[in-house]
Amino acid sequence: MKAFILAAVIAVVAAVPQYPKPAYSGYKPEYKPSYKAEYAPAPYNFAWAVKDDYTYNDYKHEESSDGNGYVKGSYQTLLPDGRVQTVSYTADDYTGYVADVQYSGEAKYDYKPAYKPSYPEPAYKPSYAAPTYKAPAYPAPSYPKPSYKVPAYPASRY
Repeated sequence: MKAFILAAVIAVVAAVPQYPKPAYSGYKPEYKPSYKAEYAPAPYNFAWAVKDDYTYNDYKHEESSDGNGYVKGSYQTLLPDGRVQTVSYTADDYTGYVADVQYSGEAKYDYKPAYKPSYPEPAYKPSYAAPTYKAPAYPAPSYPKPSYKVPAYPASRY
C-alpha cells in the first residue's frame, strides 16, 4: 500500500509543468477618446454650376452661412420635360429646413405616335380539334346493412 501511495505522489510531481509562464500578457491597446474638440461653425459660401448641352445637364447650386447656424441657399435643375425646378431654402436651429420649390417654363413632351407593327398579327389556329372525354361512370356504392347485437349486462344488485 505504501508503495502505491509513493508511486501516486511521484506521478503527481512528474505531472507538474516545468516551464515558466510566458511573460507576454497579450495586446492591450491604448484607447484614445473618439471625439474631437468642437469648434464654432465658421461662415462660408459657395456656388457651382454645370451646363452641358450635349448631355442635357444643367445644374446650379449656391449656399451661404453666417457662422451662427443660419444657412440660406438655392439650387436649380433642368427637368426632362423642359421645365426648370428652383428650390430656395433656409435652415437654422429654430425652424429647421424650409424649402420653397418653384417651376418655370412649360412642360413639353415630344410627339410619339402609337406603336403600329409593320406586319399583321399572326392568327394561330390549332391543327386538330380539342379532345373530348366521356364522364366516368361508377356504380353506386352498396354497403351491407349494419346489424347490432344488444349488449347483455348483468342484473343490478342495488
